[in-house]
Amino acid sequence: MTPDTPDPERTRERADGAEARPEREQPPAWPGGPPGWPGGLPVPAGTPVTAPGADPLAGHPGVVTQLPGASPASRRAVGRVVATTLGVAALLTALGAPLGLLWVWAAPATPVRQTPAGAVYATTQPEQPIAADGWFSLLTLGFGVLAAITLWVVLRRRRGPAGLLAVTLGGLGAAVVAWQVGRRIGLSTFQRLVETAPPGTAFTKPVDLRAGGVDWFGPLPLPHGNLLLAAFGAAVTYTLLAGWSRWPSLRPEPEFDGGWPPPAPGFSSAPGDPPAR
Repeated sequence: MTPDTPDPERTRERADGAEARPEREQPPAWPGGPPGWPGGLPVPAGTPVTAPGADPLAGHPGVVTQLPGASPASRRAVGRVVATTLGVAALLTALGAPLGLLWVWAAPATPVRQTPAGAVYATTQPEQPIAADGWFSLLTLGFGVLAAITLWVVLRRRRGPAGLLAVTLGGLGAAVVAWQVGRRIGLSTFQRLVETAPPGTAFTKPVDLRAGGVDWFGPLPLPHGNLLLAAFGAAVTYTLLAGWSRWPSLRPEPEFDGGWPPPAPGFSSAPGDPPAR
């Protein structure tokens, strides 16, 4: 064709002389659903196509209840988890009272003797205070381990961070209660004898901790020493059980029992056997 002949394949020129650019191909409309639809939510069947910029949830108030945290059922589930966590922690803390009685029964009391200057140890380096710390450490550590195993087995549907928090707080509370219960048994009698007993009187001092206690930072208590062993044993045991769990969700899940459907008629699994007729 000559330059004076119009070419239909040539790009048309605008009236102002500028060359018009070819239009780009538009992507298919809404490949994954209507525009603005919340990510991760499936588009319900029968959802009308809305114009760009329109509210995709208009006319579908039921979809809003499927959003995380918007359902009353989900709020009730969170409330049940919180209540279970606090209840388990309170129960384990209450079990610290019999644990303290067991500590008093197992640990020996320290013999003392009254002198004109006051009560002193009957021996220069008594072993009973060290034994009291040792018995308390063993009992509370074992209590934490048993509490974690029991909670893992009993509350199978509540396994997870909530269970770990409950058993850790419960172990810490149980250790503090056991310490206070054990050290107060016979304490009033000991103090009375220290004040009123004549010189030469022999009696015993109740068990107490030398390797643990509670420090106060204003109104905030901070346990330390072997008071932390119950929480430590519970947290480590629960974490190990979670790490060895064969279920990703830590909760029992249905498993494949290995059963297969019966073979079709005429099928033979032995090589070389003719098919059954």
